[in-house]
Amino acid sequence: MKKMLNLSSNPHIRDSVTTAEIMRDVVIAMIPTALYGIIQWGVNAALVVLLTVACAVLSEYAYEKFMKMQITIGDWSAAVTGLILALNCPPDIPVWIPCVGSVFAIIVIKMLYGGLGKNWMNPALGARCFLLISFAGKMTSFTPIGADAMSGATPLAYMKNGGDMANVNLMNLFLGRIPGTIGEVSKLCLLIGALYLIVKKVISPKIPCIYIGTVALFTLLFGGHGFDLYYLASEILGGGLIFGAFFMATDYVTSPITPNGQVVYAVILGIMTGLFRLFGGSAEGVSYAIILTNILVPVINLKTIPRAFGREGDK
Repeated sequence: MKKMLNLSSNPHIRDSVTTAEIMRDVVIAMIPTALYGIIQWGVNAALVVLLTVACAVLSEYAYEKFMKMQITIGDWSAAVTGLILALNCPPDIPVWIPCVGSVFAIIVIKMLYGGLGKNWMNPALGARCFLLISFAGKMTSFTPIGADAMSGATPLAYMKNGGDMANVNLMNLFLGRIPGTIGEVSKLCLLIGALYLIVKKVISPKIPCIYIGTVALFTLLFGGHGFDLYYLASEILGGGLIFGAFFMATDYVTSPITPNGQVVYAVILGIMTGLFRLFGGSAEGVSYAIILTNILVPVINLKTIPRAFGREGDK
């Protein structure tokens, strides 16, 4: 009786890599962009990052302690949730707001559904959308960078409102000298982190590349600027697309496990992001696109299960 069989659902993957190692790699990959945001915006940004992560970890610990569950904060998943949420917040936001978001992410979206592996949407993005609805003004107020033409508006908002493309500097977009959230602005730092995850084989570039490619195609077809590659590059670099594609859309729990399902998932993400950005009321749409597509993942998995070898076609 001491050696009981452990029954679990597929996929049955045997690997020596632990959840804690994977999550720790994700944290390491986000360090460059977190440091850049802190250096650029200062003390409040640092407090947002530190306290949001701390609240996420403490929320998970308190819930599991109260419910007499196994303590799992050592797997680093709560720290990842807190860090992603912090990097999705404006640098000057009152620190208590992302702390509230951390509690919501861990308790409501993650733990009430059974903990890691059972949540049906990305906890950090679910919390961000909760904060966007509850504290819209604070979550969409960004610190100006210098005295540029965009003032405190993000590049996407500036372009959506008909701003002159001559005032949009691609190098500033790439390096992060623009208004935005703490972690989305420096595409250079994000790509360094993404490369680290790909080299470590924590993520595959499949979903991010198809996702970004679909957004690019959608923008060319429906963006109203024709085959303007400068405008296209500005759309890709100007918001949270790079951050979302590599660090959130690739979440193991809320993305498909089947190869064809990952393609379908990425294409739907791209279409929904394009719809939100170009035809919605807000200039951005990555967060909503990801959590709404998360809902479709069980269906995508079901409909894209590879046919068993040797099985005859349906009659």
